[in-house]
Amino acid sequence: MVGTPIGNLSDFSERGKQTLESADFIAAEDTRVTAKLLNKFSIKKPLVSYYEHNRRERGEIIVSKILSGENCALVTDAGMPCISDPGQDLVLLCRERGIAVESVPGPTAFATALAISGMECGRFTFEGFLSVNKPGRKEHLDELKNETRTMVFYEAPHKLKATLKDLYECFSDREIAVVKELTKIHESVMRTTLKQAVEYFENETPKGEYVLIVAGAKKDEKKQPATLEQAVLTARELVASGMSVNEAAKTAAAETGIKKSAIYKELV
Repeated sequence: MVGTPIGNLSDFSERGKQTLESADFIAAEDTRVTAKLLNKFSIKKPLVSYYEHNRRERGEIIVSKILSGENCALVTDAGMPCISDPGQDLVLLCRERGIAVESVPGPTAFATALAISGMECGRFTFEGFLSVNKPGRKEHLDELKNETRTMVFYEAPHKLKATLKDLYECFSDREIAVVKELTKIHESVMRTTLKQAVEYFENETPKGEYVLIVAGAKKDEKKQPATLEQAVLTARELVASGMSVNEAAKTAAAETGIKKSAIYKELV
């Protein structure tokens, strides 16, 4: 497993380069992305694509090649394989077949983001990407409502606005660090609150890859009642998904405890 740069190609380690140069073939998440890395360092090796939707079939092919005597370097598009990445399945398959697995460590986005965020990082929980499935997403966040450790999420630009709204709806107004484009030219850290982050991105188009670092619940913090603003946000999302205004107000009222009439008034 070879860690690759999370943005700046100059971060690639000498050992990482040597490992790719000595491998018989390279298993890559996106061969086009890995080709850029190889070209940068003048490395020429056969590439085999290995990603979420072909991992079962390709995993067996890769293992067969290794068992026949070849050695493989596994890379992801950025960072360490297996972190929010299907490489975990390949490592497990190798372990089951008695194949030795070694690591060549490199940068990871969540650790790098925590280090420059200024958020509490003595204890934290890495939550990766939230599900695109609405029920699964809600279930995931509901499980974290009373989490006292700092929480770290990954998010793509096209889903950032929805994710910030979901985080605000679930956790109310907590501190957040919105970290983007790590190690790249436009790297930035925005320390703010969930409410302010939602408001900011109403008028800004998210660009780049994001790491979201959210403060955990205070140990002595009692669950705060939902606000009218949060209830209306919930209702608007329901309307956007196709529900009638009346039904959305009723559903949001049941979920938040806010009067249906007050929510309905804000919707019309």
